[in-house]
Amino acid sequence: MDATKLKNLLQRLKGELESGQPVAPELKALLQDLDRDIQQAIAKPSTPGTESPTTAADDDSLNARAQAIEARFAADHPYLASTLRDMLDTLGKMGI
Repeated sequence: MDATKLKNLLQRLKGELESGQPVAPELKALLQDLDRDIQQAIAKPSTPGTESPTTAADDDSLNARAQAIEARFAADHPYLASTLRDMLDTLGKMGI
């Protein structure tokens, strides 16, 4: 369920990017990288209790990058920041 919600949020974010104010190429690239990494994270099979330290570190890095991107968008693109906050919440609920 959370993976489906996250995929829907990613689609919503892409739609908002295309229809909203222009976004700097650097930030757009950061979002594309984040999207790719989130897709990889939700595609991984997860078995409780079998998480490796590398996976946990990757998940922490993913969350930290999402938070940094959300902070950058909060001032200039509040319509994107809201969706990014929803994604952060969903990632947290998924343990990512």
